[in-house]
Amino acid sequence: MLKAGVLGAGHLGKIHLRLLQESKKFELVGFYDVDETNGRKIEDEFGYTYFHNLDDLIAAVDVVDVVTPTLSHFETGKKAITAGKHLFIEKPITNTVDEAENLVALAKEYGVKGQVGHVERFNPAFMAVAPKIDNPMFIEAHRLAEFNPRGTDVPVVLDLMIHDIDAILSVVKSEVKSVTASGVSVISETPDIANARIEFENGCVANLTASRISLKNMRKARFFQRDAYISVDFLEKKCEVVKMKDAPEQPGDFDMILQNAEGVKKQIYFDNPQVSLNNAILDELESFASAIEHDTTPVVSLEQGTQALRVAKQIINSFN
Repeated sequence: MLKAGVLGAGHLGKIHLRLLQESKKFELVGFYDVDETNGRKIEDEFGYTYFHNLDDLIAAVDVVDVVTPTLSHFETGKKAITAGKHLFIEKPITNTVDEAENLVALAKEYGVKGQVGHVERFNPAFMAVAPKIDNPMFIEAHRLAEFNPRGTDVPVVLDLMIHDIDAILSVVKSEVKSVTASGVSVISETPDIANARIEFENGCVANLTASRISLKNMRKARFFQRDAYISVDFLEKKCEVVKMKDAPEQPGDFDMILQNAEGVKKQIYFDNPQVSLNNAILDELESFASAIEHDTTPVVSLEQGTQALRVAKQIINSFN
């Protein structure tokens, strides 16, 4: 089992602590939090070992799990990597692209693996349809959330939209050509609602909307490709795949047939895959353990986390 330590014991950090404790791939050594009062409270309440010194925790583990605020990701990640430890780091990978590229270079230099916590890659609905997404040409994503003060230290693009940016980059096999966007600050110092249009070299267009001041929560994406429409509800963990094929000579009574102006007939049918419910955070952590164990590339590598951040920054920089 890999010895793991968690840096940061806030809301998400406590979830990571619980799951690492439950995991059969990790041995939870303990955690560090800059707030000693919070650290002692969590130690007393849950029994996790609290380390008063960050360096002591890093020295005692094989894997460092960084669940601290984004502004501290680079320094804590760098400290872990240069100590020769594998690094799991929450999204966004760092605060700047330069910092992210620095971590990528350091991981190669020190021969350690890194994975970024883009948890939607492990959403069971997305995992079920991802193999069926083949050369999409138009993508639409909406990620809306009710207001929560936690996370407003960064623009909504880094807080919410980056989930969809990463998911889209994982299925569009083309370089980004251009980015246009608009964002509005309503209650925070940084934009609370944003819309972005990403154009790819192969002609694919992705239209993304993210808001953290909505009256209801929504996390949906739709992928349009030749002869198929694919929808993913990340929140409800449901998906739908609608496909088209040449209509049979003698359609059945219940067959759905469309005919265009040229007289070409197509049959619409559903190809919905089975969604196997899971704990996405546990799965992402254990997939990282498997990548270390088998010396394979992590599902969401540091390079991929960097690319998602790069596009997110392009969006932020293009705000009017």
